[in-house]
Amino acid sequence: MRQAVAGLVWVGLSTIALGYTDHILGIDRTYAQVIPDSTLGTTVQTLNNLDFTIDGGTRSGNNLFHSFNQFSAPTGGSALFNNATDIQTIFARVTGGSASNIDGLLKANSTANLFLLNPRGILFGANARLNIGGSFVGTTANSIHFADGTEFSTVDPISPPLLTMSAPIGLQFGRPSGNIALQGTGHRLTAQDSLLTPYIPTVLEGSLAVKPGRTLALIGSAIDLNDGILRAPGGRVELGGVAEGEVKLNPLNQGFALDYGQVAALGDVQLAGRSLVEVNGINAGSIQVQGRTVSLTDGSTLWAQNRGSQKAGDINVFASDRVQLSGTTSNLKIRTSIINETIGSGMSGDINIATPDLSLMQGATIGNRTYSAANSGAVNVTTTRLNINGYIPSDFSAFTALGSLTFSTGKAGDVQVKTRDLSIVDGGFLGSTTFARGAGGNITIDADHVNVSGTTPIGNTSLIASTTNGRNGNSGNLLLNTRTLILRESGTITTASLGIGNAGELTVNATESIELSTKSPLVSYGSAIAASVSPLPAAYTSQLSGGNVMPIMGSSGEVTVNTPLLRISDNGRINASNYGIGNAGALNINTEKLELRNTGSLFSFTASGQGGNINVQTNSLILRDQSWIVTTALGSGDGGNITIQAPIILGLNNSDIIASAVTGRGGNINITTQGIFGLKFRPELTEGNDITASSQLGVNGTVEINNFGVNPNSGLVVLPENIINSSQQVASGCSNNTGSSFVVTGRGGMPQNPTREVNHDRTWNDIRDLSAFHKPAIAPTPTSTIVEATTWYRHPQTGKVELVATRSTEPRIPATCAPAQLHSSAN
Repeated sequence: MRQAVAGLVWVGLSTIALGYTDHILGIDRTYAQVIPDSTLGTTVQTLNNLDFTIDGGTRSGNNLFHSFNQFSAPTGGSALFNNATDIQTIFARVTGGSASNIDGLLKANSTANLFLLNPRGILFGANARLNIGGSFVGTTANSIHFADGTEFSTVDPISPPLLTMSAPIGLQFGRPSGNIALQGTGHRLTAQDSLLTPYIPTVLEGSLAVKPGRTLALIGSAIDLNDGILRAPGGRVELGGVAEGEVKLNPLNQGFALDYGQVAALGDVQLAGRSLVEVNGINAGSIQVQGRTVSLTDGSTLWAQNRGSQKAGDINVFASDRVQLSGTTSNLKIRTSIINETIGSGMSGDINIATPDLSLMQGATIGNRTYSAANSGAVNVTTTRLNINGYIPSDFSAFTALGSLTFSTGKAGDVQVKTRDLSIVDGGFLGSTTFARGAGGNITIDADHVNVSGTTPIGNTSLIASTTNGRNGNSGNLLLNTRTLILRESGTITTASLGIGNAGELTVNATESIELSTKSPLVSYGSAIAASVSPLPAAYTSQLSGGNVMPIMGSSGEVTVNTPLLRISDNGRINASNYGIGNAGALNINTEKLELRNTGSLFSFTASGQGGNINVQTNSLILRDQSWIVTTALGSGDGGNITIQAPIILGLNNSDIIASAVTGRGGNINITTQGIFGLKFRPELTEGNDITASSQLGVNGTVEINNFGVNPNSGLVVLPENIINSSQQVASGCSNNTGSSFVVTGRGGMPQNPTREVNHDRTWNDIRDLSAFHKPAIAPTPTSTIVEATTWYRHPQTGKVELVATRSTEPRIPATCAPAQLHSSAN
């Protein structure tokens, strides 16, 4: 639907434009008029068919109920609710089956709130106005629920309603339900060319607005703003796309906050053209947008500007499918944006976005910023996929961004992102920046996969950054937790100072891997993880300092990287550098495997201050093809130290480990390894693979390599060629009348070596188990013996003759032999 109307230029509310809009919204446009039905005693008077006065109705306590067959306010006309001044809330329903066309004035007496229910739809034209003292709720709900259980319904108007004096607590939606559209002339916001000025509010003609501190709510099956303007100065704006279910109404001092927890199906919310929702004021209010898809295009803006001393309200955007921001205004001055900012002494509110899919494209911006001493609020994003694409065909110098900023002494808000997939491409930006004395916000990213890659056609890199630009505000810290991190084609993660302030600390934790590379020949410099201090680009100097040269005095932060696998190639780098007079930060690399290929590098550099240390702890370190690990100090500062702990280190093709200085002392290199291959210590750099610690004019550093590898020759003993001296093994003969002897002399209890235990001196020990030989002998079982026959006889049954001998009475004793016994005694 947004695509169908995006090309229309709405100048006034012409009959042709209205007819086209009615068609796409499903609204059957009829002659605008106010006609009551016969259910609640509502009466309507008009003298010119333009202005309608509404009397009667049914009162219950401080609530007033009206019921209409048709309800529309024509162009240049009005609909006046002539209520008593003590009425708190007016409930008006439309039961006739036609949509409401409001292109005139809706008015109520005193401070009464106005609820307008029309399930067929509501169209607000460019001339629509509100003149009510309370809040306004326009909805296509079927009914309103009250605290005492009663219901004010548009579905069955014939039955007498049970009217109540209770407060409304919910809006009930059923299918089908109509849409709400607002057609206007668009905002005329402007911004000066300087980076230091906020949006400049102008007279917002054609706006639908409530009094300061009140609520303006539109809740329908779909919400469509095309060049439409909604205003609730210091109050609250609610936009809700609801197809089915119940929306809870929570009373506030400002009116009502809507709760969508019991909604069964959400609808779309779209802001196109130069649409604007703003809650600016002495104390800025709140904005909540909820739908299935929430889309902002063509310079449309959600804007809260705080001019007072109290904290502003939040901007909340929740979508069940996706949130998409895209484009700028035709003059490229105003981006499609969600902005919460403060120019007063009170801080701005937070920006909270929750959706499965968040996309920013073509110059769109989500930003929380301060132009005063007050702090800006936080930016919190919870999503499954976050895509920030910086490519803008019509303006290469512009960028697409999500983050927080400070342009004064106030602190920029923190930025927190929780997502499964984070993609920042073609010059997109996520971060926090300070352009003045205020500190930058901290950035925390929790993701499964992070991809930062590509540049704009003029070279702006894709960036996750916490930076300070030009003055003495410090940048915030940056913490990235992920499974995998890919930086390609100059993609960069950095904490940086471009002036007096210090750069923050940078920590990257990747549970699987980190890859830095640049393959494209169109990109002149590699991807990076960096904490640095460098000069401010000339394009910003005139804006921040009037063209004066600004000193570079900050110190760079510390960089810590923890991951099982770290690959750096094709000019990729991890560095902590300082191009001013401050000190360089340290690099701490903890990984199981570290690969530097094709000019990949780890380095810490300082132009004048002290060099930073590089600490590497890994199981495997490979440097190939002119890769290097280096810390250097160009000025009077000492070079940083390099400490490497790696069981295996390999260097190939002119790869180096360097700690150097110019006038200061060269840094020290300490390497602990079990095997180092290809790299050698040399006093100066060569075409080989060098390890050097030097100073051009100062004292050279030291190189210490602790190689604890296994030496295959260690622990070996040279054996003699002749194992036995045969000349000493033959005993000389002795006379036959002289006894021979064999004597072994002990050590008298002294060990052979002070480091050994005492041992006995037996020349031979029988270590066999002799217990088997000590078992008593088992006497054999006596056997029958053959003896001589002494007589014979004939068997009486068989008749056979058998020989018979007399039994011997003497016992037979078997022969036995006792086992041998071995007797020994120690010396």
